[in-house]
Amino acid sequence: MKASIVVFPGSNCDRDMKVALEGCGVQVTMVWHADSTLPKSDLVVLPGGFSYGDYLRCGGIAAKSPIMRDVIKHAESGGHTLGICNGFQILTETQLLPGTLMRNRGLNFICKDVTLKVDNNSTSFANRYAAGEVVTIPIAHHDGNYFASQEVIQSLQDNEQIAFTYCDESGAVNDNVNPNGSLKNIAGIYNEEKNILGMMPHPERLWEDALGGTDGRGLFDSLVQSFS
Repeated sequence: MKASIVVFPGSNCDRDMKVALEGCGVQVTMVWHADSTLPKSDLVVLPGGFSYGDYLRCGGIAAKSPIMRDVIKHAESGGHTLGICNGFQILTETQLLPGTLMRNRGLNFICKDVTLKVDNNSTSFANRYAAGEVVTIPIAHHDGNYFASQEVIQSLQDNEQIAFTYCDESGAVNDNVNPNGSLKNIAGIYNEEKNILGMMPHPERLWEDALGGTDGRGLFDSLVQSFS
């Protein structure tokens, strides 16, 4: 399996993602945002960080980077595309995923472990998780409050596009465990074809025991299994 990680000015999780993917057996190429062509890739990753210092809107400037033309082409042609945190924001800015990520409702930067429920495990990104499984994954964001129209939210639910939701340790989804105000406690979504995933939590920060846990590894192992 081959993956390309796009590096923007201000990316700070690109190397973490590279280490996690390579640790799971993936061949990784780092691609600078000003390049115009992606190498042949099974997976393209837009990593976390603060591209362009989060000026204008989070991900708004990065979405116009030269490489994004090829990323959009890759995604729209069915290529697997993963956006983590700032990468999720970029995916909404390019309209590869619906909705937007707004300022956290508490107006504070949040950095902590959260529990997530796996809502849809029948995809290339989550097939190594059990349906409804509760996992612990770190978050680190200031603008992770997912918002969309009622029509979009209903469509996400009807098409099983909600990938992960914030929950408690028993899997219960309620506002008390919603860290940022996201509608329906949404932590990650797919596009309709399920080849694009955007999520605010960082699986690359909890993929091996040395980091304190392996709950994030299921995502990478799922992708490797899908391409093996």
